[in-house]
Amino acid sequence: MSAYKPPAIPSSEITPKNLFLARRKFMQMAGGAAAAALLPTSLWAGEKLSGIVKSGYTVNEELTPYKDVTSYNNFYEFGTGKEDPAQNAGTLKTRPWTVTVEGEVNKPKVFDIEELLKMAPLEERVYRLRCVEAWSMVVPWLGFPLAELIKRVEPNSKAKYVEFVSLLDPVQMPGQRSMVLEWPYREGLRIDEAMHPLTLLTLGLYGELLPNQNGAPIRIVVPWKYGFKSAKSIVSIRFTEQQPISSWMRAGPNEYGFYSNVNPDVDHARWSQAKERRIGDFLKRKTLYFNGYQDEVAQLYAGMDLQKNF
Repeated sequence: MSAYKPPAIPSSEITPKNLFLARRKFMQMAGGAAAAALLPTSLWAGEKLSGIVKSGYTVNEELTPYKDVTSYNNFYEFGTGKEDPAQNAGTLKTRPWTVTVEGEVNKPKVFDIEELLKMAPLEERVYRLRCVEAWSMVVPWLGFPLAELIKRVEPNSKAKYVEFVSLLDPVQMPGQRSMVLEWPYREGLRIDEAMHPLTLLTLGLYGELLPNQNGAPIRIVVPWKYGFKSAKSIVSIRFTEQQPISSWMRAGPNEYGFYSNVNPDVDHARWSQAKERRIGDFLKRKTLYFNGYQDEVAQLYAGMDLQKNF
């Protein structure tokens, strides 16, 4: 695996936030300690995190500003417009939250989100995010390899795939009242893809816990695949013998394949994937095979026809 160069300066200094969160403002106005007594002891979306480990996984590219990362999103549970998640995701309650891990494993378990936060040191990994609509970002994600969780539940010999299921709650997620997809949202990976060290169990970005609109409190980031493969607000992880049918495969099987690797040679049914526009840029750039992670992941697909298996 090739090593990347670390950022020239810490990410927290590259794109500082101009406004504090309302809770933090309240704490400052109230004198800190008195206000803190009114707050829950558990961490919530937007809270700053400490003890983050700088990872060797990074890219020597300019980070996408925080305001863009948190205001231009695909999260259909809160609406189909790019600005809808930031406007509507305040209804999502991320505590309490549990993730059930089950299926073809020897040690099924229900993990509390606070337990997951302490499972392994949180790493900051700067990954490209490439969306199927041909726009992209560079984001400093916080998390740890999904493989760490997988090892703890001990998949058995029948476990060939991993399915991720997102929260189903139309009250908290108003976009689920529409029929744009079959709910709850489902995605899947082959187990070797899920075990790959680049696959990140993601709990934060830009030094803080995930904002609701970015998939709080827990999501997957698979950087060599299109963004819709990275399931958000996960409540269940299930190991299966048969390939799961993801939400987008069910909605448009001729447009969204199971593998969904970034491949500029395979066009979407309605547009080209040869180029992409980085958020904030005017001109488009050439799309990279596997989103630029070819050296790390191409061996997973040796001998496969990646136009047929799109």
